[in-house]
Amino acid sequence: MTKPKVIVTRRWPAKVEAELKKNFDVDLNATDQPLSEAELKDAFTNADAVFPTVTDAINAKVMSAEPLRARLIGNFGVGYNNIDIDAAKARSLAVTNTPEVLTDATADIAMTLLLSVARRIGEGERHLRSGQWTGWRPTHMMGTQVTGKTLGLIGLGRIGRATAVRAHSGFKMRVLYFDPFPPPEDFITSIGAESRDSVEDVLRDSDFVSIHCPATPENRHLINAKRLACMRPDAFLINTARGDIVDEAALVEALEANRIAGAGLDVFEGEPRVSPGLLNRENVVLLPHLGSATVETRVAMGLRVLENAKAFFAGEQPPDRVA
Repeated sequence: MTKPKVIVTRRWPAKVEAELKKNFDVDLNATDQPLSEAELKDAFTNADAVFPTVTDAINAKVMSAEPLRARLIGNFGVGYNNIDIDAAKARSLAVTNTPEVLTDATADIAMTLLLSVARRIGEGERHLRSGQWTGWRPTHMMGTQVTGKTLGLIGLGRIGRATAVRAHSGFKMRVLYFDPFPPPEDFITSIGAESRDSVEDVLRDSDFVSIHCPATPENRHLINAKRLACMRPDAFLINTARGDIVDEAALVEALEANRIAGAGLDVFEGEPRVSPGLLNRENVVLLPHLGSATVETRVAMGLRVLENAKAFFAGEQPPDRVA
């Protein structure tokens, strides 16, 4: 039996690439360089399935390829705002994602950023590595206490809930949240989380604000200048969701005006470009989109794409189909 032809847009963990070779006629990206729009378009004419990453723009132009051969887009990531879902439906392309398997790793990064910006970890390491440290002293590089503070969550889905558990159980933090979709009541009760009626209410009442909502057209620049003004001057913003949820220019302005105390960011509006106004600030901790970057998680994500594809080509419903 002929195996379905699959094109993978970037390098995946070796274990997953080996499994792909067993199950499909697969073209791997040995150079790990992003494919151009023309190359992505060609992929849709030359393969039965295309497996992009969240940084590949699978737009209507890419999917307008003729003659269209592809029937499946297996996205390597839980978010799929890189794919024009309406265009995919119009071309009868199934779309799958990789939920659940990256929840813990991303929640870990959210807490890493929170702790790092509060305790000036990045600044401290730079200080030490540059040879400026002269020894311990009582007033040197004092940060902000985390234990017992209030964490506000914008979005309480899987990753938001995992972050809430870490904050509540590990650091005795009070947890506030806003989410238009009510989370499970038993979870709310288990950590004593408090609902707020609006994003603004969470921002006003929190020492730390962590963003965990999906990237949708409605959520673009959800955190804008007006909402940043709701935050207290001693509060910190954490973003491990998607870069365009935050108006990056407005964030830079708020930081420069000392309207908030700092930020911890794993995602950026113009990735991989980062605003210069963020790069030169000591009260900002920046990571290169490492939320799911553990060996275990990235392998699990790849295997999830594989399982969805196997189901699809066996004529079954893929468990993680989103379109």
